[in-house]
Amino acid sequence: MITAQRFDDQLVAVLKAGGVAVIRTDTIYGIVARADDEAAVERIYTIKQRTPNKSPIVLLATPEDIFDTPSSRELAFTEGLWPGKNSIIFPSAQAPHWLDRGNESIAYRLPDDDNLLGLLKKTGPLIAPSANPEGLPPAMNIQEAMDYFGEQIDIYVDGGQVVDATPSLLFRITDQGLERLR
Repeated sequence: MITAQRFDDQLVAVLKAGGVAVIRTDTIYGIVARADDEAAVERIYTIKQRTPNKSPIVLLATPEDIFDTPSSRELAFTEGLWPGKNSIIFPSAQAPHWLDRGNESIAYRLPDDDNLLGLLKKTGPLIAPSANPEGLPPAMNIQEAMDYFGEQIDIYVDGGQVVDATPSLLFRITDQGLERLR
């Protein structure tokens, strides 16, 4: 287990090697791994004791990182919402099964945080469910995350105390338009 104070080359190397990290995202602490690494994604599900058919959120550096090729209509829904604390569920027919989990859809977010975007540009898309075992409150600081997961995490990055734990807004693209879910 490694602890760090910022996003750096060590974090990038751990993630590129299939590792799992806890970092402060643009909202709260998340447990992250590369979205294109099935073993790392499954490891997060095991660590979090996450419901197997619950799709993860995927953080993107750019809309071009979406696993399916969204239509111009679908991309138009991102206007005014990205970058920002807004997750959008896109329909999915081509994404790997370990991401859509049989739901034929994936939630994506393009954060409005330069440090996080810089990390995503180096690693590619990351899954980022909240840093907590399913059913427990999200970690609000790195020590709470460490208490939850201990040695199961390869690297922890201390991003300070979460003051505003407001989750991202969640939208779904439907045939009728954009539906706000939370």
